[in-house]
Amino acid sequence: MTTAIVMINCEVGKVNAIAEALVNLDGVAEVYSISGDYDLLVIIRVKEYDQLAKVVADDIARISGITRTNTFMAFRCFSKHNMEVMWADMLGE
Repeated sequence: MTTAIVMINCEVGKVNAIAEALVNLDGVAEVYSISGDYDLLVIIRVKEYDQLAKVVADDIARISGITRTNTFMAFRCFSKHNMEVMWADMLGE
């Protein structure tokens, strides 16, 4: 599984419409409106790296009103659930 986080800036007044378009794309798991330097945070989860290139470079790039993106690749996931599973496996539980 390949996970990426895409930070997006939108034209004024277009955040909701862009978020709705994003959430309907294959590979987009979650979309958040956020505070700070960016307007939206998008979580992408795909099986293969090539699918990520399609989602970011093709699908997201075609959405009107997006002015800037910044994509981050996730190397490893550290969540409470994942850590509990890891420790259970190590301890033989």
